[in-house]
Parts: sequence; structure tokens; C-alpha cells
Amino acid sequence: MSEVKISAEPRTEFGKGGARRTRRAGKVPAVLYGHGEKPKHIALPSREFAAAIRKGGANQLFAIDIADGTQVLALPKAIQRDPIRDTFEHVDLILVRRGEKVTVEVPVQLTGEAARDTLIVHDHDTLSVTADATKVPDHLEASIEGLEAGTLVTAGDVELPTGVELAVDSELTVASVTAAPTAEQLEATLPEVEAATDEAEAEVGETTEGSEGADAAPAEGAETTEARTEA
Repeated sequence: MSEVKISAEPRTEFGKGGARRTRRAGKVPAVLYGHGEKPKHIALPSREFAAAIRKGGANQLFAIDIADGTQVLALPKAIQRDPIRDTFEHVDLILVRRGEKVTVEVPVQLTGEAARDTLIVHDHDTLSVTADATKVPDHLEASIEGLEAGTLVTAGDVELPTGVELAVDSELTVASVTAAPTAEQLEATLPEVEAATDEAEAEVGETTEGSEGADAAPAEGAETTEARTEA
């Protein structure tokens, strides 16, 4: 994966208020740390950062040119997004050096088509691997072409680029191939699903009625506010 050059500014405002002002200015609050150095708070241009992540993924390598003259290489360690606006709230970046080995989570893509009448269960959509910090792949691939029901795709079956090593057990299940349910099996389960739905609705109705009854009539022997006032 090629590195993306990006500029950054030192950040002097912290806390929620400072972060909001940074984002309103079109920048992403971020912190740089690693190699035993004191964490450095910076702000990255939102558009450039978002474009780089869309193209290179969460393991995109950045060559960061900070306004104070510092130049560093860094990988995203944690990215916080706003789930509604789909914007970046905050980024943790870890410092790396050329030639340095890092362990990262890389997405796994399944290629090909399994045998007919099968379903694919993607048990792990990422794998932990060790690679040169400047050569982290944006994804890994595993073939499911022609696989029959009952077959497992393990971490050891995933194609690894040169220089990339697994950081997990090679027997870890990445995907499993199962038999697709027949029309008869699906029809047979419908009464069970409907019965469960009816039962859940009945329980909700009973709970509601019980609550209404409790509000409408006090327990026997209980003194009401009106009775106390008259007394």
C-alpha cells in the first residue's frame, strides 16, 4: 500500500469543546503516539483524510507533515465515526518506521462461488497479520470456488502477499460452507416462527393490561389520597 501525504496542524484546544471547534473548522482531531514519545495532538484535513481512508482502507499509511516542521509516518490505530452523519470524530495514529514490523487487522474478501445449494457463513471478516509497516495489504483473499457444504475455510487457506505472516492460529475458521435450507424446511419452520411471534405479542399485551389495572385501582386496604384528605 502506497503512503498518502497529508498535512497537519498542532492542536492546542482539548476536551469536547475543542474537538467540536476543530471539526467545525473542517478538520479531524487526532493524536500521534508510539516509540516511547510523548503523545502529540494534531488536526488533519477532513476531506483529504476521508478520501485516503475510502481508497486505502483503515490501514492506510500516512506520511504526515506537521506545521511545526515534524515529518512522521503513521498508521491509524483507532478511528471514531459519527454513525449518523458518517463523519470522522477522532483518530488515534501510531508512529511507525520504514522496515518496522507491525501487527494489524486486515479485511478478508471471499472470492469465487461455492457449490450450488449452499450458504456461506463469514465467521471472521478480518485477520490479524504481521507485515512491514510500509507494505500492509489493504485486504486479503480466500477462495470458496466450488466448495461443497461442510467445508471450512481457515486462516491457513488465505492468500498472503510476500512478507506478510499470520498472527493467529492457521486453523482459525474464516468461513464455513453449509447446505442451504430447502423450501420444505423453510415451510416447516413457519408455524414455529408464527407461534413464537404470537406468544411474544400475548406477553406484551398481558404486561400492558397488568400495568393499566395497577394504575386504575389501588391494592385492597390501601388508603387513597382522597380518603386521607377527607379524614
